[in-house]
Amino acid sequence: MPANPRVQSAEADLAFMRSIVEGGGRPHLTLGVAYLAGGLLYGLQCLFHIGQVAGVIRWPDLANLAFVVLISASFLAVLVWAVRRDRKDGVSATRGPIATRTLNAAFSAAGMANLAVILIFGFGSARDQDFAIWLYYPAVIFALQAAAWYVAWNLKRKGWMLACSLGGWLTAVALGLLVRQPDWYLGVCTVALFALFALPGWIMVREARAARTAG
Repeated sequence: MPANPRVQSAEADLAFMRSIVEGGGRPHLTLGVAYLAGGLLYGLQCLFHIGQVAGVIRWPDLANLAFVVLISASFLAVLVWAVRRDRKDGVSATRGPIATRTLNAAFSAAGMANLAVILIFGFGSARDQDFAIWLYYPAVIFALQAAAWYVAWNLKRKGWMLACSLGGWLTAVALGLLVRQPDWYLGVCTVALFALFALPGWIMVREARAARTAG
């Protein structure tokens, strides 16, 4: 007995609506690369500073500055490569399923807030001549990331996204309480960069590459 065309049409409509809600489409490489590169590079920078605090690394001031600048320059170079790769593959942050666009918007909004936080704490630290004020900046960044990951978890319902949200919240609180204890502060920050930036970045890059290979 042939299937009812109306039933087939209804099923197709439901499948389409489900794809909109759940996401789908081609994952963006840029976000995953940004997290992976940022976690690895800035995690390495934290290890470098731990070495300085422990007295293992004793470089001239100019060499220290050059290393920090190299870290940021390397991150920007990797990010530019990822953006160009997405454009080459025809992936845009303003197109795709609603869930994907909402997820991109959440992380973009967190990035915009990051810039404001940099200016606020950077100016306050320089004005008051107190470096500890600047150390509140990473704590706020992890809090913002926790919020973005919570949005991601609500959209995608993936356990590792909820873990990133909870981990970011705990890291933010811990860093805020440890600004006067540099040894512990650097230790927490290092672990968090590798676990909450590099690791989810690797997961996102792997998923993006798998989806593009399958497509």
